[in-house]
Amino acid sequence: MKLSIESMKHTEPIIQAINQHPFVQELMAGTLARDKFTFYITQDRLYLADYGRALAAIAGRLYDPEHISSFLSFANDSMTMEKAMHASFLHDVPPAAISPTCTLYTAYIARQLAFESVEVCVAAVLPCFWIYKMVGDYVIKHQTKGDNPYQSWINTYSGEEFEQAVERALNIYDELAEKSSQSQRDKMLEAFLTCSKMEWMFWDSAYRLEQWPI
Repeated sequence: MKLSIESMKHTEPIIQAINQHPFVQELMAGTLARDKFTFYITQDRLYLADYGRALAAIAGRLYDPEHISSFLSFANDSMTMEKAMHASFLHDVPPAAISPTCTLYTAYIARQLAFESVEVCVAAVLPCFWIYKMVGDYVIKHQTKGDNPYQSWINTYSGEEFEQAVERALNIYDELAEKSSQSQRDKMLEAFLTCSKMEWMFWDSAYRLEQWPI
């Protein structure tokens, strides 16, 4: 079994929990409170600053020229696409402090880059690709027609261009896994699952307008 398929099976409950989360349900309906969406986009901007650097760092550790090219493209595309989207939603919003969940998520990825193999690093950054595609597909399929203030966000993650990037990332994940030992595959799966859980935490933290307790 391809590791991507095994990973998806393990994360199916997480995907279901994300899709049923009030944040996603209200975003789909266009009723999500603006302050919650702004909180999310603000934290996403902070997350992606580190995420883009992680993608570029992974490119520097890969060996296959096509893999390297893909990850450099991912890094560039993620920053370009997100900057444009954030500009449309955050043009008049001041910078915010990083939340506890965003800190945890970026620190976990940084730890993989510092201490784990490139295969595990790829596994850690993959959920951000795959889960956003799953959420985008879910929302575009189930949303009712009408004027949704978040439609541009929805269209971005349900679009064909993003789908192609996700497919490339999954293929790289599987190709690396095929050449890995079982213990290495186990570490890749663990990283994938951990970051999938953090994706749920990221949505949830935005809905709760999470703050540092002290």
